[in-house]
Amino acid sequence: MTDFAARRIMMVDTQVRPSDVTKFPIIEAMLAIPREQFVPASMMEAAYVGETLEIAPGRVLLEARTLAKMLDALDLRANELVLDLGAGLGYSSAVMAQLAEAVIAVEPIESLADDAEAALEAVGASNVVVERLMPAEGAPRHGPYDVIVVQGGVEQFPEALADQLKEGGRTAAIFMDRALGVVRIGVKRQGVIRWRDAFNAAAPVLDGFAKERAFAL
Repeated sequence: MTDFAARRIMMVDTQVRPSDVTKFPIIEAMLAIPREQFVPASMMEAAYVGETLEIAPGRVLLEARTLAKMLDALDLRANELVLDLGAGLGYSSAVMAQLAEAVIAVEPIESLADDAEAALEAVGASNVVVERLMPAEGAPRHGPYDVIVVQGGVEQFPEALADQLKEGGRTAAIFMDRALGVVRIGVKRQGVIRWRDAFNAAAPVLDGFAKERAFAL
């Protein structure tokens, strides 16, 4: 029988801590949430490998290092409302639910959303609400949000999402340029999100986050 608890400790010790993620609440959350319950059943044995996992066509569960470094840069607080876009099977939402007051998880694929709800309930993440919406549209009825996180690649950050971020709020997304990507952290000041590069990562670009391609002869 696989000792997933031991693998969870190894994931934190070999993927998270060496990436300069030292905030105890993040470490504690990643040790507490059973990642193997948030992947397709056929992929449980691969849940703790140090790479992204494809959970549906064009959709991935971000590697633990990438998620942890995003959370480290965002510095979630216990009284904050988080919007988790492209939440997939809910792992990122479950981790952030340990750090924030509440999480709105947006997942457009019905089967993923259904399984996310079941997995979140199983781990007692009662402060997560799963919404079956397009990630690029956000979930305006629950907003505005203190933090917005995109669980996939983006080429542009939609204005509709910027409008849902509180003044002073923070956001993180993986900006992709073909095969290369960089995580950028944004802070909204005077109605405008100002971005800074944080670290390299890559993920497939989510529907609605691609730049429109100009037609050329």
